[in-house]
Amino acid sequence: MAIDEARLNEFMGKFVTDIGAVLHAATVVVGDRLGLYKAMAEAGPATVEQLAKRTETDPRYLREWLSAQAASGYVGYDPASQRFSLSEEQSLALAQEGSPAFIPGAFQIAVDQFKSVPKMESALRTGLGLGWHEHDASLFHGTERFFRPGYAANLVSAWLPALDGVEARLQAGGSVADVGCGHGTSTIIMAQAYPKARFTGFDYHAPSIEQARKAAKQAGVADRVNFEVASAKDFPGRAYDLVTFFDCLHDMGDPVGAAAHVSKALASNGTWMIVEPFANDRLEDNLNPVGRVYYSASSFICTPASRSQEVGLCLGAQAGEARLREVVTQGGFKRFRRAAETPFNIVLEARL
Repeated sequence: MAIDEARLNEFMGKFVTDIGAVLHAATVVVGDRLGLYKAMAEAGPATVEQLAKRTETDPRYLREWLSAQAASGYVGYDPASQRFSLSEEQSLALAQEGSPAFIPGAFQIAVDQFKSVPKMESALRTGLGLGWHEHDASLFHGTERFFRPGYAANLVSAWLPALDGVEARLQAGGSVADVGCGHGTSTIIMAQAYPKARFTGFDYHAPSIEQARKAAKQAGVADRVNFEVASAKDFPGRAYDLVTFFDCLHDMGDPVGAAAHVSKALASNGTWMIVEPFANDRLEDNLNPVGRVYYSASSFICTPASRSQEVGLCLGAQAGEARLREVVTQGGFKRFRRAAETPFNIVLEARL
């Protein structure tokens, strides 16, 4: 077989970029855990020795870490003064936990994927599932930190106002079920914005519910937000004005069954808001950087989670609007539309 040297070199260039990114990911996790990015943001341009003293870290290790960050474009370096620094943009993404661009959580998810390699080898051979609860805790914390910036930036300002009449009902009061709430970020953001409404977060993962309760106390909303262990097909309550599913419907084994349960839990004029990873309907239209992220995560997390449950429909993280429409309408909903979108999410509105 003839080898096209130019095409081979092009592919090897992709390899060098990718292996550099993979190895760099671990350095981001360490820097985040040790507070190195936050210290750099506070200190301004500084030498290795200055940063080592400030962060109480070993200067020789820190020099290597900083060099790796500079080579990856995650920090700046001035050869004349031998100082390292964060630009405003780098600081926003790496050091400011509440910013809409904060990214270290995504790297925590990658930690879990590597820990899950042996389990996924078995799953690929046997076809068996891998439940969400079977993953390393880094996945739970990383997922919350990964999605939180998008929710903080868009949920109250754009997504809820895009739904027909929902914002006014929440401002006046109303009841909300946040299903698949994880650590409770989405529930708490809504509760802070709509103090007259009542919120209950549900998740089948008991450790996440415990974390959500702690987060609600820290946020000062525990008096009007409850968190309970329940699945999408058996969460309690009726006549909810709003039911929300944030980035979780595609993970479910029986999303049609979940949709049918939501249809019974809603008030007659209630709304179901479904936030899902952004995806086009055709595979070829998802072969891009965002699709790469979601297909990779879906291979290790979303699809195996669905396969581990009853039915095991395996929508995957790139299901697309058309496939989601099928699921929702099969569950009994007659009205369905895309209400909003971002580069990472689509927001769907379903009504009876």
